[in-house]
Amino acid sequence: MTVCHSLDLDRWRVILDEAVTRVADRFVRAEPRATAAQFVEGLLSGVERKTCWSLAERAGHADLHAMQRLLRTAVWDAEAVRDDVRSWLVEQLGHPDAVLATDETGFLKKGVCSVGVQRQYTGTAGRVENSQVGVFLAYVSPLGRALIDRRLYLPEATWCEQPERLAAAGVPDQVGFATKPALARQMIDAALDAGVPAGWVTGDEVYGADPGLRADLEQRGIGYVLAVGCDRRVRVNDGRTLVRVDEIADRIPTSEWQLHSCGPGAKGPRDYLWAWITTATQPGEHRWLLIRRNRTTGELAFYLCWAPRPVPLHTLVTVAGSLWSIEELFQTGKGQVGLDHYQVRGWTGWHRFITLAMLALAVLTILAATTAQQPDDDPQIIALTVAEIRRLLNAFILATPLPPAHTLHWSIWRRTSQARARRSHYQRRQAK
Repeated sequence: MTVCHSLDLDRWRVILDEAVTRVADRFVRAEPRATAAQFVEGLLSGVERKTCWSLAERAGHADLHAMQRLLRTAVWDAEAVRDDVRSWLVEQLGHPDAVLATDETGFLKKGVCSVGVQRQYTGTAGRVENSQVGVFLAYVSPLGRALIDRRLYLPEATWCEQPERLAAAGVPDQVGFATKPALARQMIDAALDAGVPAGWVTGDEVYGADPGLRADLEQRGIGYVLAVGCDRRVRVNDGRTLVRVDEIADRIPTSEWQLHSCGPGAKGPRDYLWAWITTATQPGEHRWLLIRRNRTTGELAFYLCWAPRPVPLHTLVTVAGSLWSIEELFQTGKGQVGLDHYQVRGWTGWHRFITLAMLALAVLTILAATTAQQPDDDPQIIALTVAEIRRLLNAFILATPLPPAHTLHWSIWRRTSQARARRSHYQRRQAK
């Protein structure tokens, strides 16, 4: 079936089916294999909250047990599925100049039992909140962008130094404390070892401050544009003098700032003023300090840059701008496929839910990339957004009418469960 504006819905169905086929061999039994397919379709659906309850109801199940087993006890390897998702995305979006962007995002939680949870700063809330933090790796290429890996951050004192807490959450014995940059290094190494084509890595100040990450990338011959704080000192002039980067910015003449866009934004090109200074201390090295200045506020941002070969300023600017892509992917993942809707507490459940959400997001990414390559009949219409693609996907492909008796069954089930939870809550309060 094909509709106006070159929308090939038959092709969309093929891509959706391919997502399931890609990972089918990772499930030993037929039941979890079928449930996983329903789970991914549920994540792509118009269901408001992507929990086991709502996904089971949409799939036509009589209860939520199959969905819970999928995340908790069913036999399948989330790491292998993650590898399949990454391979599929690279086949569709692979480019030698692609950027690996790393960043973390927070998942707000109540209580103290969810694995990795503690009161910590998260940009999701913009303050210190009770939350989990996941470190992610995104693949950003001229053909599209997607999340390709994830690691759950375990705080050292409140989790890694409490073996009984780790055991209760199902954390494997071999998992120990790792900083966020160390988790990023693990993911980058895994991607490059798997042959993911990429020429650059970018990250914010958390990752730019890690010398081990920079050394790893230089050894591999992968360029980087990594943000650093304003108090970072770099060597200039004779190679022996260390100067704060904000002091360097103050000395740059107005004529040396260049206007460049670091990529399209929701309100147009992201135009900033940029300057760069060579910081190489050895002949043949290609190192720079890149400085970004907001044209309106004058706010500055600083980046340490390295490349195996000479590159123009605009290349470094483009790589720096790729960091926005992973932030937008977090928003898309949470808004479109329920990346933060999970209600699991343990290590296995977290990784399984996040991996399936990444697979659902990969479907939208590949649909967007495929649709963008097709000519449109009307040049006055913008390209399909991921949100619009999901809306059309639900209207034409994922619509699942259910009998009234099924809907009523789930209404009774939910209200019964809520009544049971309320009674338990009252009993706990009275026992105090």
